[in-house]
Amino acid sequence: MSSKFVGARAPGVRIATTLAGALVLALLAACGKPDAVAEGAADAAPSANDGSIHPELWPQPEWPFPADPALEQKVDDLLASMTLEEKVGQIIQGDIASITPDDVRKYRLGSILAGGSSDPGGKYNATPAEWLAVSDAFWEASMDTSGGGKPIPIIWGIDAMHGQSNVVGATLFPHNVGLGATRNVELQRRIGEITALETRTTGMEWTFAPTVAVPQDVRWGRAYEGYSENPQLVAEFAAAMVEGLQGKAGSPEFLDDHHVMVSVKHFLGDGGTANGKDQGDTQASEAELRDIHAAGYVTAIAAGAQSVMASFNSFHGTKLHGHKALLTDVLKERMNFGGFVVGDWNGHGQVPGCTNDDCPATFVAGLDMAMASDSWKGMYETALAAAKDGTLSMERLDDAVRRILRVKFRMGLFDAPKPSQRALGAKFELLGAPEHREVARQAVRESLVLLKNQNALLPLHANQRVLVAGDGADNVGKQAGGWTLNWQGTGTTRADFPNADTIWEGVARAVEAAGGQAELALDGRYKAKPDVAVVVFGEEPYAEFQGDIANQLYKPGNDTDLELIQRLKADGIPVVAVFITGRPLWMNREINASDAFVVAWLPGSEGAGVADVLLRKPDGSVDHDFKGKLSFSWPRTAIESNVRAPGYQPLFAYGHGLTYADKGDLEPLSEESGIEGLQAAPGVYFANAMLAPGLSMRLENAQHHAAQVTTVPTGLHDKSLVVTAIDHQRQEDARQFAWSGDSAASVTIFAEPAQELSRETNGDLLLILTLRPDAVPASGQIGISAGASAPLPLRETLAALPAGQWTTLGVPLKCFAVAGADVEALDVLARLQSDSAATLSLSRVAVGAVNEAERILDCPTAK
Repeated sequence: MSSKFVGARAPGVRIATTLAGALVLALLAACGKPDAVAEGAADAAPSANDGSIHPELWPQPEWPFPADPALEQKVDDLLASMTLEEKVGQIIQGDIASITPDDVRKYRLGSILAGGSSDPGGKYNATPAEWLAVSDAFWEASMDTSGGGKPIPIIWGIDAMHGQSNVVGATLFPHNVGLGATRNVELQRRIGEITALETRTTGMEWTFAPTVAVPQDVRWGRAYEGYSENPQLVAEFAAAMVEGLQGKAGSPEFLDDHHVMVSVKHFLGDGGTANGKDQGDTQASEAELRDIHAAGYVTAIAAGAQSVMASFNSFHGTKLHGHKALLTDVLKERMNFGGFVVGDWNGHGQVPGCTNDDCPATFVAGLDMAMASDSWKGMYETALAAAKDGTLSMERLDDAVRRILRVKFRMGLFDAPKPSQRALGAKFELLGAPEHREVARQAVRESLVLLKNQNALLPLHANQRVLVAGDGADNVGKQAGGWTLNWQGTGTTRADFPNADTIWEGVARAVEAAGGQAELALDGRYKAKPDVAVVVFGEEPYAEFQGDIANQLYKPGNDTDLELIQRLKADGIPVVAVFITGRPLWMNREINASDAFVVAWLPGSEGAGVADVLLRKPDGSVDHDFKGKLSFSWPRTAIESNVRAPGYQPLFAYGHGLTYADKGDLEPLSEESGIEGLQAAPGVYFANAMLAPGLSMRLENAQHHAAQVTTVPTGLHDKSLVVTAIDHQRQEDARQFAWSGDSAASVTIFAEPAQELSRETNGDLLLILTLRPDAVPASGQIGISAGASAPLPLRETLAALPAGQWTTLGVPLKCFAVAGADVEALDVLARLQSDSAATLSLSRVAVGAVNEAERILDCPTAK
């Protein structure tokens, strides 16, 4: 795309018809963006695409805060009175899973966060009251002067990504991919306001949102966090969300007790990495980085965003957490950003020459607060040492601290009581309040995109017999997606969502009210033949790199959903397919098999919003037509994933979306995906008796005699280890490994080529084994390892599990890294070894989140 893209009106873009849209275009123009101005800038830039940065060619949004001598005096007076240790404390942020109020009291840290899987008491479903109690405890620690420290209030950040989505009972809005499909900027502003209210009730005053990435390749696992592939649309939504969350800059409501601070993220180019790889390298030209990926920052800064989060990705090989030209020269100096820059989860540790515990270079580059989630103590100590020896200059340290203190004063935190005593503290009735849920339900209605409506099947008459089927029909966790109660959004139950409606519940209520009959049968095996079936299916929840995919195939190797639709059609039943997804995927077979095809973009808690649009009223009239328009173009094949690829031709263009007035018939689509060979879901090594492509399994004894496992039964020649096929959930879908104890032996899953898992070890991800301990010895060594790491002991853990019962055991991936595995080139993904007689059955090996394991191996070597 040329630099004109921001200013030009792409097909289907309607935002400039609103006043807000006109203001955004005017702002972008004033900042040197569209048409002639941008063309002139692009012409002035060197043609080499070498990663160089020319700040003078970047936009200059106006920071909306005039000089405030009184505020600056407060900051200067406090800064002048602070010790070096107190200053360093302000630039370090720790995660509540790794830090205590006593730590804050001792080290005088400036901030805490609750990461995606960090919760009070380690409970993903902790109560709102428990969240608020933790808020009070940390605030009290930061204000405790008994040890001589100064009372500087802590600020607590949390991933309130689509509502206060970490807390049970909160309103869950559609993810940004759906909100972009609404094209409704004022609705986005209202969603920001509600999110702020519900976040404040539990004691936090800072959300790590909005994401203003402009995803160009939806294979990226964070694509659903982006509003659109179109930077103009992202720019408008960014401004609205910042104002909704923070309040309007310059108004009395700005950052008051009813609003929260934002972190606009991730600066910069996270949506443009090669092959859509999370935390990868963005090799775009400087003009593309500026005109496409920076579009949301221009309007967010003009709206008064108080913090910006640095990105994990690189730009032409230079990690953003260490990129001085972009963090300092462009963002702070050229773009007039007056807030502070916060890091991402140990993102500083990826800067060359740095570790998670030691990285003065990130502060030198322009980071003001390091998100040293589980490495905060090491970062505090090394930053302090760097400040003492001059590696981190006092000028740079003071600038970082001044920026943080300025925001805290601007928020009124120094004059505020503890969180439970603030205006909204403990007002838990706001969580999932009816008026909030109605806004979310409106967002669901307006985000749905209709791609097919053969023979005008929709809208359905509600007074008929309606079957609702599919594994997404009665599943709030699936319709809410990632960043819901935990990082990956997995492992939740219906009871975790007291203020929510599944799609089934919404349809059933509407059908029964109209005098019809509704039946739920997830597998489609109905009791009475229906007049029509609504089949709800889609992606399983994921977040970040766990959602990275190699191509746009839907559930490679698993045709369960397609077969369900085809079976109902074979029975002569019209089928409405409702596809729950965070991104466009190649769905030609499912679209062909269905009579109507509706895309529901991770709708959140209000499944009834789907029923509002699908069903007529009892009198035959329609209250709600389809309004959603694609914010990302839809692929023609499973290999067309980057909208900037030469010759890219989508099946459905950006801006496409039918209404009931449109002719919705489709000719049969090609069912050639463009993908050949066996495909596997990301992060799954072994499942359904099959290894993922590129993996192999081998048995080996202490004398290095080996046997490749290609068929079963098989074993080593000395019978020290034998593998056979057994049943778990279906016929011969698992393997049983029997060690004789005559010789130490191992079973290994190898990767060729070696895999890079440094992202996965930077956090709480697990290697999850679905296993059954059939015979565990009373003594001897049973261990698990990866790469060249030392084996982690397993025998006691296995012995404590119920014998003969299937369970899920999680091994923290960071345990392997600490034990010596080279996680940047891992050829041994998992090795089970024993020197004693033992029998262990295994049906699945995969990377997963904490909530996916029933038991987690205690790993004393992990930090």
